[in-house]
Amino acid sequence: MAPHSIWRASAHRPSERPLVATHHLPTVHDRGWDDVLEDLDVAFQPIVNIHTGACYGYEALLRGYQAAGFDSPQDVFDVAHTLNVLAKVDLVVREKAIAKFARLPNRHQAKLFLNIDNRTLGRNSEAERRTRSLLDARGLASSTVAFEISERHPLGQAAEAVAAFKSFRSGGFRLAIDDFGTGFSGLQMLYFAEPDFLKIDRFFVSDIANDAKKKLFLAQIVNIAHLLGVVVIAEGVECEREYFVCKEIGCDLVQGYMVQRPTTEVRDLHASYETVAELGRRERRTVVSDHRLIDSQIDSVPPLSIDTPMERVFEAFRADTSRSLFPVVDAAGEPVGVVRERELKEFAYSRFGQALMSNRGLGRRLKDFVVRCPVADINAKAENIMQAYTADQSTDGIVIVDGMKYIGFLSADSLLRVINEKNLATARDQNPLTKLPGNNAIHEYISDALEDVETDYVLAYFDFDNFKPFNDSYGFRLGDRAILLFAELMAKLLPRDGRFGGHIGGDDFFAGFKGVPLADCQGETAALIERFGRDVESFYDDATRRRGYISGVDRQGKACRFSLLGVSVAVLHLPAGRTVQTTDAISQQIAGLKKEAKGSPLHMALAEASARSAD
Repeated sequence: MAPHSIWRASAHRPSERPLVATHHLPTVHDRGWDDVLEDLDVAFQPIVNIHTGACYGYEALLRGYQAAGFDSPQDVFDVAHTLNVLAKVDLVVREKAIAKFARLPNRHQAKLFLNIDNRTLGRNSEAERRTRSLLDARGLASSTVAFEISERHPLGQAAEAVAAFKSFRSGGFRLAIDDFGTGFSGLQMLYFAEPDFLKIDRFFVSDIANDAKKKLFLAQIVNIAHLLGVVVIAEGVECEREYFVCKEIGCDLVQGYMVQRPTTEVRDLHASYETVAELGRRERRTVVSDHRLIDSQIDSVPPLSIDTPMERVFEAFRADTSRSLFPVVDAAGEPVGVVRERELKEFAYSRFGQALMSNRGLGRRLKDFVVRCPVADINAKAENIMQAYTADQSTDGIVIVDGMKYIGFLSADSLLRVINEKNLATARDQNPLTKLPGNNAIHEYISDALEDVETDYVLAYFDFDNFKPFNDSYGFRLGDRAILLFAELMAKLLPRDGRFGGHIGGDDFFAGFKGVPLADCQGETAALIERFGRDVESFYDDATRRRGYISGVDRQGKACRFSLLGVSVAVLHLPAGRTVQTTDAISQQIAGLKKEAKGSPLHMALAEASARSAD
């Protein structure tokens, strides 16, 4: 599709344009815009690293509009647009935001996210110049500011918008697409705008833990963004379950009430948010991290600054002939892409390339040769990094960051070594028959569950009924097939989210449920043992299946009848807010529940962990 039509689908038709709140016009005429603007204030809401809780930046949000006589922030801008003073109002709000941002102790390490009214795009070059002046006066780089372009509002003439995007980037500003997913042209905007950040709309985040379709959509958006070297921000995260799903999918930054509500008080803002940091630590205790594997393979290529003169760029390649590329970072140490030797050669060896390069007035700068490169956080899963790499056949590797700061480069060979080592480590801890996690992983899961007393857990232990007589009658090969059948049903019937399945050994299995309602856990385990009992009947001969039992001898050598193969389950509930439990105390409760389950008509015994604290 040609650039001139990329936003046609999302633009309002004349009959569909939002009505201006005309009842505000008398207030503006009576007081004058200067008085109205005096009442306006700016609140900041933090945007933090999803792995560490370190504050990456703050979004500026309009406040004080009610005192100024308006119902909403949008009313302010709609009335300003009607009175042809939108550019002035937009700039005044921007000045207020920069002035307040400059008071933050961490202003030189953080980003300021400023919303732009799309109606000003391409018509307000003076505002960009004034913005740079405001930043210069406070010793802040242009890259401190990220302008947010929203999908919720029409962009007018697309050619002007694309020109504005280029102008932002050439001026050193960052660009973010806000409310991504709310319009009808999101992917086209992502393609043409080439943003640095993508802010996922709250619609996709809300209740994502219970909506498989939203998870699928968000996962694909994150993959595309990372392929393009774009940082993904999850907006409107309000609870832990939403946080964990966004983190699992691969979002880089998080914003929402779970972190902090917007505040107009600078003293209430922080450089780091312990709530998020603790969630990250909690997950790292329950999920094997790939941090160590990735760190061992990173090539700490010294990056080039975006302001590096071209003479020094060529010198860097001459000094290290083994390098085919160098990462490029901005003043804050954040990656903007890579510069590759092959593009430089194509230009330098052209007829006029060297002459133009030596002419400071006409010559090209390093930013003209920078190419986007996939970026991944060192805390990301190795599989997610590999997915970003394989999606782009032209990429030379992955830029690795920690806290959004460049730390090294992961080549294709290094990435393959990471995946290979992870696969070997996983294989070592798998049960050799079922390939499910073995005793080490199960023990770690239980230990972490006992330590995490603020989260609801359910532990389920499965034990086959009458497995020995089945083995004695039909042989170990069919016995192994029965064990494999249960493992396959466990993987199929227990959803992934919040569930963990393992094979203790022999005919004993384990399942853990984190943050899953107890009733759901009971229903899923009951369905699993019922399905196994039904499916395993096909392993018997017709006569035994009709009789419903096997004749044999018990452990004392007495003749008796054994029912067909089945499963019993001991279910132990660890409620949130409990006291710390010891492993020994849990083991004793489970042992008692196993005996109770064997004698139960439903083959299930349920109890809550006793309130005995650890000594």
